[in-house]
Amino acid sequence: MIIRICIFAVFASLGATALPAQMTHGHGHLHGADGTGHDEMTMPGLRGRDATLEESAELALMFRNFDKIEREVENLPNGIRTVTVSDDPVVMDALVNHTVGMIDRVGQKRDPQVIIQSPTLDIFFERSEAIQSFVEITDEGLVVIQTSEDPEVVAALHVHAAEVTAMAEQGMHAVHQMMMQRSQDH
Repeated sequence: MIIRICIFAVFASLGATALPAQMTHGHGHLHGADGTGHDEMTMPGLRGRDATLEESAELALMFRNFDKIEREVENLPNGIRTVTVSDDPVVMDALVNHTVGMIDRVGQKRDPQVIIQSPTLDIFFERSEAIQSFVEITDEGLVVIQTSEDPEVVAALHVHAAEVTAMAEQGMHAVHQMMMQRSQDH
């Protein structure tokens, strides 16, 4: 069965702002000054200013089951083509719901402002009209093609696709690494 969804927006996984106040606590893990940001049981860093409980729960499910997710990315001259799949039907449902939901959010310019979001997503919410997205669920998996004529958006699509792939390969560890790198860059 093939489901086709054509939306002019962007797929975003985790998005736009780094933790407001970050501290390292001996083990190289970042923690928010308010105590949020690192608790892999409750995952408070997946909550957002405009994220629903369901959206945060989907993210937590995907992070807890990152080892059940396989992902391939092809960088195109004008965007990306990704294929994401899981043999676990619950994880696959979460992947599809999250993808379609985030494309809709970007189209509406409704940034969920998840605590651990990558700043890479800022441009997607700012320039959503510059992104064309095609989503298809096939036997291959969840196929997302996103293109843009804006070179800065294309560069951000490439960076974000790599960030999502790192999360699919390493789970929350990848998020911690990205946040540490951003804090060192500033």
